[in-house]
Amino acid sequence: MRKNRLDIRGYLGEKKAILEEALQRYFPQEMEYPTPLYRAIRYSLFAGGKRIRPILAMASFQAAGGTGDGILPFACALEMIHTYSLIHDDLPAMDNDDYRRGQLTCHKVFGEAMGVLAGDALLTEAFKLMTNRPEPARPWPEEGVILDLVNEVAQAAGLFGMVGGQALDIESEGKEVDLPTLQYIHTHKTGALILVSVRVGVKLGGGNGEMLRSFSRFGERAGLAFQIVDDILNVEGKPEHLGKRTGSDLSRKKATYPALLGMEETKRRAEELVELAVEALSPIGSGADPLREIARFILSRGH
Repeated sequence: MRKNRLDIRGYLGEKKAILEEALQRYFPQEMEYPTPLYRAIRYSLFAGGKRIRPILAMASFQAAGGTGDGILPFACALEMIHTYSLIHDDLPAMDNDDYRRGQLTCHKVFGEAMGVLAGDALLTEAFKLMTNRPEPARPWPEEGVILDLVNEVAQAAGLFGMVGGQALDIESEGKEVDLPTLQYIHTHKTGALILVSVRVGVKLGGGNGEMLRSFSRFGERAGLAFQIVDDILNVEGKPEHLGKRTGSDLSRKKATYPALLGMEETKRRAEELVELAVEALSPIGSGADPLREIARFILSRGH
């Protein structure tokens, strides 16, 4: 008899609700100083989205044996870093997008300067959140663990991760690039934050070295697949489903998998990467089922 598959949409909805509640605690609607900056942060942070990165951290934490809500500050921080990157990506100096998640982008509502500052604030507050000590009654990881996690997140978000990948992506516009260069762009500008989300969950959950290696292979493959699917959706996706315009990669002559390999081969590679991501978790028991289903869900994004 075939084992019942996890209802991944229900799982994502449940974890998203937990994350949203935590984010609301960190950024409550009522503040003593409702400045344009604070409104710009909330506008972008609560604009929707599937919250895949923090949910990957939460799922990895549980699969590694973690209990309680100790993962939440890190999960929220990862979403804050992701949101900052979207605000900056949408700016006229970058991708110049007017819509994100079905609504006007941050800079279109609050102005370019406030968009830059909202992104800056989210990135900084993310690191503050990861190092905030909770109330004495709540458990807190050893300082060495926190330092290690913060270091990993900083690498994934910075020069040798997301920011570096984004810089090369911009530099490659209108140029012919080879597959290794394209893969570097994708694994850094998108894959790095997905990979570190998984690793943070495993480390905070107390996973051993072998488990961390398996989950890291999963994160690398799932992260690349995620961006390849983004490339596909920018060509074939429907704006009403995606909440933003499509065809922008072609108009800006961006380096993408469909442009380099063609659509058929691009889809084959995305499917293969998802299969390899799931295969990487073969040493792990049913506790990793949410991660397996999230990987498969990547292929259905935008539908």
